[in-house]
Amino acid sequence: MTTPRERVARAVNFQPTDRVPIDLGGMKATGIAVKAYNAVKKRIGLSTPTRIWDPKFMIAHVEEEIRQRFHLDVVPLDVSSVSDEMRPQREWVPMALYEGAEGLMPPGTMIGEDDRGRWVLMGADGRPTTLRMPHEGYYFDDISFDRPGMEIRPSEFQPEATFSDEQLRAVEARADFLFSQTDYAVLGWGGGVCFLGLSLITDRSSNVTMNCPTQWMTMLITEKELCHEMMGRSVDAAISRLSLLHEAVGNRCVAWGIAADDAGTQRGEFIRPDLWAEMIKPHYARLCSWVHSHTEWKTFLHSCGSVYHLIPHMIEAGVDILNPVQTSAANMEPGRLTREFGGKLVFWGGGAIRNMFLATARLKRYAPTFANVLSFSKRGVGTCSLRCTISSRTCLRRTSLQCWTPHTNTACSEDYVLCSFFRAAGKSTLLRISRYPGEFRWKLRSVGGSPTRCW
Repeated sequence: MTTPRERVARAVNFQPTDRVPIDLGGMKATGIAVKAYNAVKKRIGLSTPTRIWDPKFMIAHVEEEIRQRFHLDVVPLDVSSVSDEMRPQREWVPMALYEGAEGLMPPGTMIGEDDRGRWVLMGADGRPTTLRMPHEGYYFDDISFDRPGMEIRPSEFQPEATFSDEQLRAVEARADFLFSQTDYAVLGWGGGVCFLGLSLITDRSSNVTMNCPTQWMTMLITEKELCHEMMGRSVDAAISRLSLLHEAVGNRCVAWGIAADDAGTQRGEFIRPDLWAEMIKPHYARLCSWVHSHTEWKTFLHSCGSVYHLIPHMIEAGVDILNPVQTSAANMEPGRLTREFGGKLVFWGGGAIRNMFLATARLKRYAPTFANVLSFSKRGVGTCSLRCTISSRTCLRRTSLQCWTPHTNTACSEDYVLCSFFRAAGKSTLLRISRYPGEFRWKLRSVGGSPTRCW
């Protein structure tokens, strides 16, 4: 029988597999909102405490029982959270910011309230960060981008070039455990770059836009040499960090995330492809070249939205895997991507249909969409060389559609399963693309009590 690790390894190398690999929670952008996760656990009768992987996004740690139940193939090795994962449960902080989001926050998590009644994520020093969640929200928004008076100061851009010994020891120990004690594929994350500035899963100090993406977009045209120098600095730092990580992890990971760099909207790229190729492509190429020359990792790029016209440049730059493959965006139809890029790029996703599934979603109405996504995956099995993995929140939508039971191929087509998931997921499934209050007229709701109280 093929193991999950073998299945993923074959898929990312364009080799036939027994089935399409499935990822839920292999990285933060392929995770599941804690409210949705708790609803799924309730549905299958699992009553264990839920660990909240990242308070910013309010996403859950996926537990082994869920991995087994839904036949998942990937586990995360994320530098930002690996130390917390190894801490005993008694150190995690019980908290619920809204109904259905009961769980354990990472050790040391502190949440306050500002004068407008919004939850505020506090820093390790007890001071407020720029992350805010309105009481009708489902996750924290970062209000630091393009704030009045902010500007890019190139001389102050000093991206982190190292990790602490404690972090590296934790990463090494976790990688050894995941590789030796499980048969899952391990996906690494940490130490990457962000060249367009619209990512919240990249280390803040590594964001070359310095929280001023609007000014940065202008600089890409008006101050090209300066931008190249700053991005070169970023790549130097990333290579230094990835080198340390490879010393600690070796080749236990099937792939490593080199960047979370959203470059698309629903309708198209928000940067001209020729400008992307001129300004950004060379820096991705240098980073990918180092990874390929010094490791056995595949290079993993997260970039939301319609990025069709950038894909040829990504391939030429050395990107091996693209996530999340937002098939509802312009020019991102599965058949088109398969025909044009099959055998050249691994599509780790195939769904991310963020603006379609609202609280009133019904199974019959959206079944054709799922069929389209699943057919995308099937094109990667057999004679076609493209491997398409179902990931992100779509993976659970697929399992909701077919609701596999352990150790069987039995499927149930209950409408309730799908609807339960989307009612539970709410606005939090629309993270990044549709993240602005009121965009889809969600009903406001209030949450009483203290953020330190559990409901």
